[in-house]
This record gives sequence, structure tokens and C-alpha cells, in this order.
Amino acid sequence: MISPLSVSTTLSSIPTPARAIAYMAIAAVLFVSMHTIVRGMSGELHPFEIAFFRAFLGIFVLAPLVLRDRGASFRTKNIKLHALRGVLNAGAMLSFFYGLSITPLAQVTALGFSAPLFATVLAVFVLGEVVRARRWTAIAIGFIGTLIILRPGVIEVGIGPILIVASAAIWSVALMVIKVMTRTDSSVTISLYASIFLSPIVLSAALPFWDWPSGEQLARMFVLATFGTVAQTLMNQSLKLADTSVVLPVDFTKLIWAALLGFLVFGEVPDIYTWTGGLLIFASTTYIAIRESRLKRERKPAPGLEPEGKPDPLVDDGLAVDDSPAAGDKPRP
Repeated sequence: MISPLSVSTTLSSIPTPARAIAYMAIAAVLFVSMHTIVRGMSGELHPFEIAFFRAFLGIFVLAPLVLRDRGASFRTKNIKLHALRGVLNAGAMLSFFYGLSITPLAQVTALGFSAPLFATVLAVFVLGEVVRARRWTAIAIGFIGTLIILRPGVIEVGIGPILIVASAAIWSVALMVIKVMTRTDSSVTISLYASIFLSPIVLSAALPFWDWPSGEQLARMFVLATFGTVAQTLMNQSLKLADTSVVLPVDFTKLIWAALLGFLVFGEVPDIYTWTGGLLIFASTTYIAIRESRLKRERKPAPGLEPEGKPDPLVDDGLAVDDSPAAGDKPRP
């Protein structure tokens, strides 16, 4: 069975930069494959029910890692923050899954690239981080890309794209919470409690639309849960192994895969506005990530002067179970 450990072991002999690129490329395929399964199943089960099984089955996908550390992943002093993150993540996941069920696959992917834009703006107002003219310009370009895709006032904006953008905005708030939790909790702990808190919240939303899935449907939902968790793991590991400027451009292949699978499975053909807007959004978020990565290196203290006992609150170095298309990007504001 595909797992984070099996993929990592298979690619362990490849040089580090190439391995990082491979991780990102595989993650892109798995993310879009997961979205394709969700979109296909939404005609059989309500999207909220699919979202519940995505969250709940994620616990079983993480089980080998939890067993390997003998349950240490359950230890945390941030239970209230985990609960808050669960509420935020539930809102983002429910919005995203419902929006995905009624929106062309390529458009979902293109709009999903906007999550880091919201995160950057929030970092200014919530964390007090400084963003100067060049990154504000990149943010503006990214939001222009979003408007190009939606074209409000030119065409009627459907509820699906609005939900995808809302999901990206909610997820950006969750990122702020995650940044705080990474000071003390491992990424496996954060991922585990995300599934634990997500499951009952999403279940409460799914119950009014509940229809017991067949064995075959459960199998497909386990596959999509596996794809999502492994994809997030590989994306985060890719960002650990190589510089953002090396691996993040590969993430744009998600739009290519979304266009291909959308055409092959659903007969969808993305228009020029989706391609143009998606390219602008992706270019702006990539610039923001590369710019912040460069600034972070310049601010790095000399050896021996690093503060003790406090990991970098902006670094999330491992697993997550979130389904925002750009969730794993985590570009720094």
C-alpha cells in the first residue's frame, strides 16, 4: 500500500535536490487524483459525508507513524489550539469539498493557489510581520488573477468558486494557528489531532445527508484519504529538502494534471481565463515564497547565536491532513 514511508524509502537513493522535486511532482499528481475521486463520488454521496471519511480515515493512514513512536504523538500542551484548528479546518474542508463537487477541476485548482495570499495578508495583521512593496505588489497580482477567473460583473459567479475561495481564506487562518503549535508540537501530533477534532465536527454536518456507503465506496474513500495524506507529507518533505525556488514551481503541474483529468474523466475544458488567472496567482505566491525564503536566510543569526529552546514558529516540517490545494505550500509572508 502507498504510504509516506514507502515513497520515501523508494526515492532515498536519489540526490537530494532531485528527490525534493520528485516529492513535489508526486504530491501534485496525488492531490489532483484525490480531488478527482471526490468530484466523481459527489454524485453518489453528499460531499460532507465524503469529507467526514476523508478526515476519519486519515487517522488510520497515520497509524503506522503513531505506532512507530509508541503513542508519543498524542502528547500535547496545546489541546485548545488543536480544537480551534479543527474548527477552522472543518470549515475549510466542508467549503472545499462542496465547492469541488460543483466546480470544474482546473478552476478549483487555480483558485486554490490563492490560499497563501490570504495567509500573507493575515500574517501582517495577526502576527505583525512586515511585508514591503514588492510582496504587496505580488499579492495584488495574485488577487487580480482570482478576479480574472471569477470575472464578477461579467459572468454570474457560481456558489462553487465562491466556496473554493472561502475555503482558501479560512485555511489561511488555520495556518496562523499551526504556526503557533509548531513551536512545541511535532507535525505528526498536529496531523493526528487535526483528524481527531475534524471527524466529529464534519460528521455533525454530514449526518443530515447521511447515506451508508457500500464497501466499494469505502475503499475509494480510503484511497482518497491515503492520497491526501501522502501528498501532504511529500510536499512538506520536499520543502524541507530543497529551497522553495527549486521545488515550488513544480507545484504548478497541479493545474496541468487537473486540466488533463478534468477532460478525461468529466469532459471539462478549462478556458483561457482559468489558465491566465491560475498562472498569475501561482506566479505571485511563488514569488512571495521565494522572497521570504531569501529574507529568512539573510536574517539567520550567526552560528552559536540562535535562541535556545524555541523552534522556528514558521516551520512545519512534516505531515498534515489538510485538503486545501495549497495547504502544503505554506509560503512565508
